[in-house]
Amino acid sequence: MNFSRRHFLRTSAGLTLLGALPHIHAAPSPLSPPNEKIQKARAVALSVLKPSQKDLEHGLELHANSLVFESYGFAPRAAVDGDAFRAAIEAGASDTELADLREEMSMTRWATNAAERKEFLEAFRAAGVTCIFQNAGEEGNDPLRLMKRLARFTFATDLMRDEMFKAVKPDDIVAAKKQGKLCLYFTGNGVPLRQQWNSVRDELGYIRIFHQLGIRMMHLTYNRRNPLGDGCGEPSDGGLSDFGRAAIEEMNQVGVIVDVAHTGWRTSLEAAKASKKPMVASHTTAAALYKHFRGKPDEVIRAICDTGGLVGVCCIPRFLGGAGDISVFLNHIEHIVKKFGAEHAAIGTDVAYSSRNDEAERKKIPKRTEGRSAGGRWEHLWPAESGKPASHAEASLSWTNWPLFTVGMVQRGLKNDDIRKILGENMLRVARSAWETRS
Repeated sequence: MNFSRRHFLRTSAGLTLLGALPHIHAAPSPLSPPNEKIQKARAVALSVLKPSQKDLEHGLELHANSLVFESYGFAPRAAVDGDAFRAAIEAGASDTELADLREEMSMTRWATNAAERKEFLEAFRAAGVTCIFQNAGEEGNDPLRLMKRLARFTFATDLMRDEMFKAVKPDDIVAAKKQGKLCLYFTGNGVPLRQQWNSVRDELGYIRIFHQLGIRMMHLTYNRRNPLGDGCGEPSDGGLSDFGRAAIEEMNQVGVIVDVAHTGWRTSLEAAKASKKPMVASHTTAAALYKHFRGKPDEVIRAICDTGGLVGVCCIPRFLGGAGDISVFLNHIEHIVKKFGAEHAAIGTDVAYSSRNDEAERKKIPKRTEGRSAGGRWEHLWPAESGKPASHAEASLSWTNWPLFTVGMVQRGLKNDDIRKILGENMLRVARSAWETRS
């Protein structure tokens, strides 16, 4: 959706926050709807950035006219249906069934409920994002487990196809921007394995099937060790296995982007050396600025860049170090740009907007004692963390603050062309490389 400079500045309510441009009438706009939750988060970010009126105007206009393609993230989450959830509890649903129901509601009710659809579109427009590389899989390798989220997002985008559709190829994302529509590009999180181990070819056959179902990127590992290599949470980080090399070769051939966001440092380095196509760490940080196991050291970032790939900076405060706010987040982007080039930087927030209706719906659900499954899933076992982000950090990095990420990059003196690359052109380039060279 394109805006003239005059029209954008006249209609953007975001410019009036914290007293900026107080004499401009703040009519509703696609980037700043009248939503108090979004505006409160935006006010927090602005209080950290303190942009000049010139930088604010320029950054918001640049954001509105750029293709914004998030390298990894989540569509806005819908509220649960409190009455239906309570009914499931009263009917004796197990902990597993309830967890599954809660996730299904958050992932699909924006397509089936009018109030949630309004909230969903309002948040998406406020963020100024055209496409999210959407987490449409779970953490692991079981094909049926990986298929659940894929089914849910396929279902939701089928119902919402006039406004929000599943992008099949990169050109669909470009078309969405031109048409003023929204779309999701799917990542499956894990490499699907039958785990019958008859042969390497047999085990890797589901990579092509999931690609045909719409998956365009896969995590090589999650936090834990799997047959391909070691995840970022493994203290030994034993590196890439022979089977992992075979998997990367198959992903390269099929057209699936290799993602090492949750992969150990040595394993990531060896994966980059093995990949013949651009690969990514879709949502991570620069470990040179803050040594966190979810970050990537410069040696690994360089190896990823050498494939023609990119590193997406996430919005998880405790991964960023220091205050963990929008300013620190921008430090990580700036580090990657200065050391490796703007063509290798992206933003993969790894956070989501949650519906304002969720709190009220949850009050309808009776309090209950959590079962054994509440102790934490195995892949979420984290090494000890010591950082303590500032109290404002999470709000400053809210998903709907995307326009202010652009304002912050303008403040840092990044060139317009470089900012456009970071916002989406780099991810589009990598996606095109995978799509156009598949076989």
